[in-house]
Amino acid sequence: MSNFLKPAGKAKFVDRFTIKMNELLVSPDKHEGPVKYGLIGAPLSKPSISHSGASMAPSAIREAMASYSTYANHSDQDFRDISIVDFGDVLMHPTGILESQDRIYQSVKAVLGQHDIENFILFGGDHSVSFPSIKALNEQKGTVGVIQFDAHHDLRNLEDGGPTNGTPFRRSIENNVLKGEHIVQIGIRDFTNAKAYADYAEEQGVQVYAMQDVQQRDIQSIIQESLDYLSEKVDLIYLSVDMDVLDQAFAPGCPAIGPGGMDSQTLLTAVEKAADHPMVKGMDIVEIDPTLDIRNMTSRVASYVLFSYIKSKDLKR
Repeated sequence: MSNFLKPAGKAKFVDRFTIKMNELLVSPDKHEGPVKYGLIGAPLSKPSISHSGASMAPSAIREAMASYSTYANHSDQDFRDISIVDFGDVLMHPTGILESQDRIYQSVKAVLGQHDIENFILFGGDHSVSFPSIKALNEQKGTVGVIQFDAHHDLRNLEDGGPTNGTPFRRSIENNVLKGEHIVQIGIRDFTNAKAYADYAEEQGVQVYAMQDVQQRDIQSIIQESLDYLSEKVDLIYLSVDMDVLDQAFAPGCPAIGPGGMDSQTLLTAVEKAADHPMVKGMDIVEIDPTLDIRNMTSRVASYVLFSYIKSKDLKR
């Protein structure tokens, strides 16, 4: 019998030279010492204004990481020796939105309090998960400034619908977790926001870069301006990446898709530029519904967003 014949069933090709990015994920019990990258999943989508399966996104993003190697061609650097400590997913309450959001807050606070984490990463979930994450960071690490990549302001009032995925930054302002002047929004698009929320952003001192600014200017200059602006006001900077900042062609798995958004390379460049700053210490990635996605495209971009962050933090210059 030929040596090339294998038993029927799935055959797995093993490349002994290649390590996939998902292999960098390690459990806390297998890691000793300070944590350079700590990851928590927040599988919550019940607060979404529209139908959303974003609760399935944390596992989908982790799975998408297996599509990539640890080697960066341009810098000729292999990141195979990096560990991303994966603390797992927060157990959501089956029906209670506020209880689920509080569980995220308590979990993030506990992990930050028990471990020396240099860079905290949160996989959402819808955008409502940003509020409890930022609240915990604010209490554990100091005053937080946020660079928000988003098509929407997410400054809806809470009286009309409660703590939804459209309210995290208004909720942060009204609960004294963030000041309006500590928020920079990049990628805000026409026909996706009410005038009342644009007015609220202006009243509160939120710095807004519309998609027209992104299209007409170099994204790196916008990021540098944002970093310079926030670094004088806060103790650390947090990136909140709502994947619907991307044009629908690049992120078909977002519940709120639409035309006129960023291309994926612009977002990756922006994250890489921001992560190069020493005050950037965390990030969330939100608003992916894997049930709507095509060939896992949106989760693949999301995982690449994480890689861009890591690449910038670990790049040997």
